[in-house]
Amino acid sequence: MNRTLSIALVVIVALAAGAAGIYSARRDAPPAATPAASPEQQAALDKLLALELPDSGSAKQPLANWKGKVLVVNFWATWCPPCRKEIPAFSAMSTKYQDKGVQFVGISIDTADNVRDFQAANKVSYPLVIASPSVVGLTEALGNTSQALPFTVIVTRNGQLGLVKLGTLSEDELDRKLAELTGS
Repeated sequence: MNRTLSIALVVIVALAAGAAGIYSARRDAPPAATPAASPEQQAALDKLLALELPDSGSAKQPLANWKGKVLVVNFWATWCPPCRKEIPAFSAMSTKYQDKGVQFVGISIDTADNVRDFQAANKVSYPLVIASPSVVGLTEALGNTSQALPFTVIVTRNGQLGLVKLGTLSEDELDRKLAELTGS
């Protein structure tokens, strides 16, 4: 083997080893801390947590009932394909973390009839409540400037912003965040 080829192989192996080390360090590193909410975000979060919304049977469900728990609030609608796609993963995580102080709630921008039909067909394991489109306005200050769906907010046990996600939240990402917030 000539000298140039030998040097090239050594360089390639060194680069691959370095890349593997960087990947391993990043993968094993603890997640970055969520930055403190701005005053506007905290005000919107406080308004969100003060909501009292009807479920599909018209019973009022105050979000304040779950104070002191990690609260996963998912804004969704039955007419939103990405929203429907993530609900099975949310149901699985709701079941997995129910004994660890985590509560999921779905805020549907829809009609009670549509939500009732969806619940009957899909067996969602957490409460679904109904809100008017104006409630999505609360999400703008939380980072959802387009007021799009799905949109998920995770609130820590002490009422602080734990995560904000516009778009579909993967089961793995959700599981990692909930494990971090619950110490699991």
